[in-house]
Amino acid sequence: MFKKIFTLLFLVSFCFSQENVLNKKDKAEVAKIEQNIIQEKQEEALKLEEEKKLQELEEQKAKELNMKNLAQINSLLQRIASIDLELRDNILLKRYSNYLSYSKISTELEILKDGLKKKTNTTDEQIYQLHNKIRVKENELELIDEYKGSPIGALINPPEIEKYENITNPFGIINALSHIKKLENNKKQFKNLDIQIDSLVTKLDEELVLYLELFNLEPKAEYKEKITFLDKQKKDFSMVLDIVSTSEEVYTRKIEQVILEIKNQISQQIQKMFVIFLIILVLFVISFLVKLALKKYFSQNENYYMINKIINFTLVFLVVMVVLFSYIDNVSYLVTILGFASAGIAIALKDWFMSIFGWMVIVTSGSIQVGDRIKVTKGGVETVGDVLDISLFKITIREDITLTSYMVNRRSGRIFFIPNNYIFSELISNYTHSGLRTVWDGIDITITFDSNHKKAQKIARDILKHYSKGYTDITRKQLSKMRNKYQLRATGVEPRVFTFVESHGIVISSWYLTNSYAALVLRSTISPEILDAFMKEDDIHIAYPTQQININKTENAYGPASKPRPVPKDLEDEIIRR
Repeated sequence: MFKKIFTLLFLVSFCFSQENVLNKKDKAEVAKIEQNIIQEKQEEALKLEEEKKLQELEEQKAKELNMKNLAQINSLLQRIASIDLELRDNILLKRYSNYLSYSKISTELEILKDGLKKKTNTTDEQIYQLHNKIRVKENELELIDEYKGSPIGALINPPEIEKYENITNPFGIINALSHIKKLENNKKQFKNLDIQIDSLVTKLDEELVLYLELFNLEPKAEYKEKITFLDKQKKDFSMVLDIVSTSEEVYTRKIEQVILEIKNQISQQIQKMFVIFLIILVLFVISFLVKLALKKYFSQNENYYMINKIINFTLVFLVVMVVLFSYIDNVSYLVTILGFASAGIAIALKDWFMSIFGWMVIVTSGSIQVGDRIKVTKGGVETVGDVLDISLFKITIREDITLTSYMVNRRSGRIFFIPNNYIFSELISNYTHSGLRTVWDGIDITITFDSNHKKAQKIARDILKHYSKGYTDITRKQLSKMRNKYQLRATGVEPRVFTFVESHGIVISSWYLTNSYAALVLRSTISPEILDAFMKEDDIHIAYPTQQININKTENAYGPASKPRPVPKDLEDEIIRR
């Protein structure tokens, strides 16, 4: 450029120096040349100015581009960091690291084995160390053996579908529902695994694209390595995704098939339960109608209670049989099991079985019935009470006020529970067996040796006849009925009075028939009557341990007799009033 300017200046100066020599034509040409030179100079200056502006513009664009690339790089790095944060605790990537470790350890193990084969001039110590290293690597591989050929280990295989037993009873429905729930959870877990792998592949693909863009903007070796690793990782998980998706589809169909089969069995079992329920309901209705019909004929008879118990037992037995034969396919199998278990059961539940047998004896023999008055003695405890209930295992009695309560217990009104096996080992006294409602009761009164014992015996007999006449007639009729069932010989029912000579006097033992449920009442009535009658007589004296000092002469050494009490006309009326 300076060269051109210098040339122009030279030409201008030359032109001016030769101005006089040149002719007008030359001047015109020179002027034209000068004009062209000036024009070229102006164009050159404009061109230089445009080139400068263009260079500045390019520099500005380059600067803007660098700033834009830096911002884009930062944005890409932030997005990559966000993805890495999301995948930091991903269990699949944790498992993939174990898969890579397995591959790495396998390679190292192969290298160690090849090195052991190729080494010739090695010492025993070196060979020992190599063997130790190989053993360590093999142990490490054994710990992560599930990752052999599987980037996610054992998760690639769906959970095993456990076999379920056929539903044969209502309790099996609960197990079946639990099994269905477990299968649904397994299916859901494997489906979630498919979703997780698909989401992971999407994230890896997104991260790979970001690294490619980052590498284009800023080509670094670390970005290239990351791209290679992500590409391999993506391919591995894509392969796993294909396997899991296929397995999930097949696994889902199989689980749905198993669930459908289980539900069909549940439906059949429910129908069976409904039929059994109807049968049991019919049995209950029949038993209710039978009880209702029998109640009209036995409403005033105590035997209705036992008939009611028999009906209940029969109903329970039939219900148990219906249930038993409905849910046991092979009855002989049950018999075999019970045969093997009977010995142990007999030993462990001996008292229970004896109570059941005792109940069967009581029910079939009729020796004890509800409402009977019985006397039992067990472990030094003696009680007399009325039978309230006879169940499968025990007899329930309510203690009443009796002579036993007066002389032994000094309390009454308690409820006693007597095991049924009691009848095989102890004595039970039944005061009211086979409709017999009377028992013999005795009153002993001791008189002195110088008393008129014959008169005392006659007085006692007369009083007994008066008070026990009604019971005597009742007992005679009841014993007449019992001859059809038992061999009865001595059936005397009249009151009996015995005379015994004892060490402290003559004992007048008076025996009479009385109501089993009111023996104490009649005893408390007869006893003072006999006592008053004896005390009225001058030649009958009551003997008892006494000390007497006679200072004055007296005609009656034993004192005056008390006035007699009025005797009730009818003993039954007296008992009813009491």
